[in-house]
Amino acid sequence: MLKAMPNFDALEPAYLRDQYSIKWNLYPEGVLPLWVADMDFPIAKEIKQALINRLEYNVGYPHMTGDPRLVSAILEQQAGFGWTGLQPEHLMFVSSVVPGLYASILGLTHAGDEVLTQTPIYPPFLMSIRDHGRVALENPMLCDNNGWSIDFAHLETLVTDSSKVFMLCNPQNPTGRVFTRAELEQLAAFVLRHDLLVISDELHAMLILEGEHIPFASLSPEIAARTVTLTGPCKAFNTAGIGGGVILSNNLDLLNRIKAATKGLMGHPSSFSLEMWRVGLESGGTWLEETLHYIRANRDFLDSWLRQHLPEVRCIPAQGTYLAWMDFTKFSFAKDLHKILIEEAKVGLNDGPPYGRGNEGWLRINFATSRAILTEALERMERCIRARVD
Repeated sequence: MLKAMPNFDALEPAYLRDQYSIKWNLYPEGVLPLWVADMDFPIAKEIKQALINRLEYNVGYPHMTGDPRLVSAILEQQAGFGWTGLQPEHLMFVSSVVPGLYASILGLTHAGDEVLTQTPIYPPFLMSIRDHGRVALENPMLCDNNGWSIDFAHLETLVTDSSKVFMLCNPQNPTGRVFTRAELEQLAAFVLRHDLLVISDELHAMLILEGEHIPFASLSPEIAARTVTLTGPCKAFNTAGIGGGVILSNNLDLLNRIKAATKGLMGHPSSFSLEMWRVGLESGGTWLEETLHYIRANRDFLDSWLRQHLPEVRCIPAQGTYLAWMDFTKFSFAKDLHKILIEEAKVGLNDGPPYGRGNEGWLRINFATSRAILTEALERMERCIRARVD
């Protein structure tokens, strides 16, 4: 029997904690989980109905190169972002984006090669580099009252003859930065100057709260020729359990290198992920618009609440995603705060160290939940911290 789905404001732990959710079952009952990038919101009714309807048809092997209708929808979406000239053969469908990151590293580098990326960064970036014997060169982002920015001066000091790839996350996870065209063009000049390939994760491209998403590959033909882009539906449409992703590149040689390095290992997207993705792009716009409105309001609430109740915590409001990166380093116990909050406040966030060196005392929060749950989690955190400070 299908669960009756409440509206966003009515979401409660009793509804969300079911046997299928890793987010709500990783920690003991009573802990509010605001960690993994998985929204608490019910999916769009159009997607739900489409998945039910899909069972009326064959669920054998799907189109391995993607449903032609989905391919058209993806090409249209990218054109809307300003990336034109893509053709169906420029798409390589994968089971999800994280395997795509690993596949891209395997296909475009060799053991011992150096890969540059900006930290803090979604941990699978660093994992995909190190797990197969590549060398991660971390370029910490700068943070001041004006927000997060790229440290181009430091970036120049990292490059050696062994540097082969730059890994970009745009919108950036966990800081929520949406890079401007000027920043991306400066980064493109750096890439061309040092003859680097680019792996650009643009999974959160539909979750823009301020500014606009600009595909890195759209900047110029020269950049398009050296870039592979990864994206998928699960963050925008809250369908991580269904999977689905794609690697896009104007350069077929890059795609062929990835395919050759991972032959027989990658699997394929399921019939349900292809259908969900297509319907989301074609019919999920109203749901996504309403969701972004709610997320944006939660973002603003989080910013206001921290300023009023925990002013010691530095947190730049996200321009994209539904994630925030919070600096607790003014507290003497900050490096242990992740564990403290779980055990004492009953709040589960993401700890900083997996996001790169120097991130002890930083925590990532997922604010894509009901306002009531977000408020309760923040109040628990405040009580716990003040009890140790006072």
